Amino acid sequence: MTRPTRQRDHDRQRVRDEDADETETDAEGVDADELDPEDFDPEELTRTADGELIHEETGIIIEEEQIDPGPEWRAFNHSERQEKSRVGAPTTKTMHDKGLTTTIDWKDKDAYGRSISSKKRSQMHRLRKWQERIRTKDAGERNLQFALSEIDRMASALGVPRSVREVASVIYRRALNEDLIRGRSIEGVSTAALYAACRKEGIPRSLEEISDVSRVDRKEIGRTYRYISQELGLEMRPVDPKKYVPRFSSELELSEEVQSKANEIIETTAEKGLLSGKSPTGYAAAAIYAASLLCNEKKTQREVADVAQVTEVTIRNRYQEQIEAMGIHS
Repeated sequence: MTRPTRQRDHDRQRVRDEDADETETDAEGVDADELDPEDFDPEELTRTADGELIHEETGIIIEEEQIDPGPEWRAFNHSERQEKSRVGAPTTKTMHDKGLTTTIDWKDKDAYGRSISSKKRSQMHRLRKWQERIRTKDAGERNLQFALSEIDRMASALGVPRSVREVASVIYRRALNEDLIRGRSIEGVSTAALYAACRKEGIPRSLEEISDVSRVDRKEIGRTYRYISQELGLEMRPVDPKKYVPRFSSELELSEEVQSKANEIIETTAEKGLLSGKSPTGYAAAAIYAASLLCNEKKTQREVADVAQVTEVTIRNRYQEQIEAMGIHS
């Protein structure tokens, strides 16, 4: 005897509902804390932007890190961000007190923007003076304040990014903590720290360029740099001459073609061992001079030497070595 169609449909629906309940029970019974990512195939796991680790096939969340350290408000331009922000500027190593002390504004105006009386102005002037005096409590802090202001001045003159200033400030602080300043000038150590930071951050500046904006001579900078890099264990790789090519080429108003050719000359000749023991600035300058001749954008040795701050003799010597290694007849 065959059951009615309606009864058969009802039985099938009941079986499907029971299967779904069993699956849901199994999924609910899984504790994410008991799951180990190693039990799953790594290719089936996905890390989301929120930091969650998800098993794609089952949708199980294995790990979740949903701590959002950002603000609860949104801003779409600088003025909105300034208006909604309830915190001050971030701490920075470029200031001796890391930017945590209070400063009195130089504007002689009240909270409503109105000018204050002469009596109040003289009072604010005295407060500013005492504020500057008490910001440094001892000779060590005064030393640091002067050195960091020197680093900031030289970095501005060289046009290097803020990251270089931060790194230079950290290197100087380490030198001060290790008592490496004793017997050396503050200007010499701060200049050496800036030179080291430029090399660390891949923003090469030659010793000649650094000494031009410093108050100490090139020989002292080099000597102090070698001393602090050795004492602090700064791992410095040799400067790649190719890093100088874009800047020198830009100052000489040379085309992209010349830059590419200069880089090719540097790569080819460096592989043959010509770079060992040579000044990277002189090597780059010679490659640019050779490339300008090959690309019919001739520049004189004097012009290239002035930009690279090397002698014409250096350019001639490196140029001869490079064209011989490249198999080019001058």
